[in-house]
Amino acid sequence: MKTTLKHRDANVVVEELASGKKKIHVEIPSGDLFVTTKTCETSYPIDLIDEILRVKGPAYLCDEILRDESPDYVQKSLKYDLLSYLYDKEFKNKRLLDFGCGSGSSTMILARMFPHTEIVGIELEEKLLSIAKLRANHYGYKNIELIISSNPNQLPPNIGYFDYIVLSAVYEHLLPNERAMLLPKLWSILKNGGILFLNQTPYRYFPVETHTTSGLPFINYLPDRAALFYARHFSKRKLKNNSWQELLKKGIRGGSIKEIFKILSRCSQKPIPLNPYRFGIKDRVDLWYIKSGKTGFSAIKKSFLFLIKSLNILTGISILPSLSLAIKKSDR
Repeated sequence: MKTTLKHRDANVVVEELASGKKKIHVEIPSGDLFVTTKTCETSYPIDLIDEILRVKGPAYLCDEILRDESPDYVQKSLKYDLLSYLYDKEFKNKRLLDFGCGSGSSTMILARMFPHTEIVGIELEEKLLSIAKLRANHYGYKNIELIISSNPNQLPPNIGYFDYIVLSAVYEHLLPNERAMLLPKLWSILKNGGILFLNQTPYRYFPVETHTTSGLPFINYLPDRAALFYARHFSKRKLKNNSWQELLKKGIRGGSIKEIFKILSRCSQKPIPLNPYRFGIKDRVDLWYIKSGKTGFSAIKKSFLFLIKSLNILTGISILPSLSLAIKKSDR
């Protein structure tokens, strides 16, 4: 049986499969819409698929579904970004804040990874949280609490303290003034000895901008006005009508370790960078390599691995596509 969901930009055909899953195909009437993935399979019910289509649009429908259900997407990243630093048992009976949880893909994955951990997701946009709530209902998870934040510059009142805070693909979407305000507030609700995990944020000075413009080289080194022109006229994501402020919110400038530690160093408790050590991982370069996979373009990846390893040994600098940080709050 097939069901067609209507959207002003596309038709979405949902086919029931014998396995009980559904196959989704996004039909674009013209070539004007940039679509990350047109076809995917899912266990989601129709009402959840329809809500994602309504909120995210057809361009990101399958991408949003895969962020939760694919073992090789966000799930793989969170596994290594957290469990390279700690064992599963260290999360048991603890509180974890998924800050900027968005549509809840990271929250659902964290709930699966740590079923005995209290997961609190905070999100600013009600329409995104509507998807997260439908997802939680679909899975029947009992260790999740989802909270709407009414003020972008404040945390919801009386949320208590946390053993762990996760910013998964969030930091790059904060404006510079928001970063300076919100990081100290998050640090203040992290327990002494707790850990702040910041991952899936593009590195500000990587040679290729892969997040917002989808692959423009050297734009990270250009001044703002030149970067705006470059993004508007050459990105295949059709950003010509976006202002610089809008591109910053989309994450075009990423983040850097220096910036993050500069903000946290103003707080009372000292930020302590942690090194990954599990799964045979010895540093953040190894962490990037294992997350990026060992199939496809392996010779190129190994060459790049050798290059950045050598650079890291000689200079202490890691030129990686994205940040994956674990920062411990000192006990005193």
